Amino acid sequence: MSADLLNGVLPLLSSIITFVFAFFVFRRWRHRRRLHLLFWGVGLVFYGIGGAMEAYYGLIGWNPLVYRLWYLFGAVLVAAWLGQGTAFLLMKKRTAWILFWILLVGSIYATFKVFTAELDPTRMIGGELSGHAIITPGVRVLTPFFNLYGVFLLVGGAIYSAWLFWRKRVLLHRTVGNILIAVGALAPAFGGAFQRAGIPYTLYVGEFLGAVLMFLGFMIATRELDIIPDAQAARPAAS
Repeated sequence: MSADLLNGVLPLLSSIITFVFAFFVFRRWRHRRRLHLLFWGVGLVFYGIGGAMEAYYGLIGWNPLVYRLWYLFGAVLVAAWLGQGTAFLLMKKRTAWILFWILLVGSIYATFKVFTAELDPTRMIGGELSGHAIITPGVRVLTPFFNLYGVFLLVGGAIYSAWLFWRKRVLLHRTVGNILIAVGALAPAFGGAFQRAGIPYTLYVGEFLGAVLMFLGFMIATRELDIIPDAQAARPAAS
């Protein structure tokens, strides 16, 4: 398989898997009306958009709008909005809502900065989409803040939930599911780090593995949940 084709196929598969994942999460939200499911669904849509833009670039080529959409949804917002779902799951509602409004204002600001940034496609790494194409000062510095917030909540929340169910020795399938979610949430970060070190394809491989592992973890953690009485189910979980 040629490098250009691989650059398009892997992100396309990641995007398809993630949109299917988002469908299941939104369907669960429609039945349960829990805010964490809504925000996880929104975050997954952002993940899918990022993958779709990477696929477009790999299969068709450079497009400034495609790059901006990828950078906004795939590089800046996705982790933070997934993490916001975990905030609504594990935190007090007042705290989660305060964090949401801060995130919303920050997301609006990031949208403005990304869509007004100057672009130079020759600065990208190894023919893959990367933040180096943005040359306007003060744009790329936004990414770590959003990503650290999201990864801390999403990974930390999944690990906490896994530990809680393991310690109580109840619903141990949720322990397994949350561990998979935590590993999947970290996979794109490791892929991006290896990409910056000059190893090709690792970002897209990490995103693909992340989509698969998080989807699998969610399905395992929520299986048979509907037949478990609410009184027996601990609250922190990918439910």
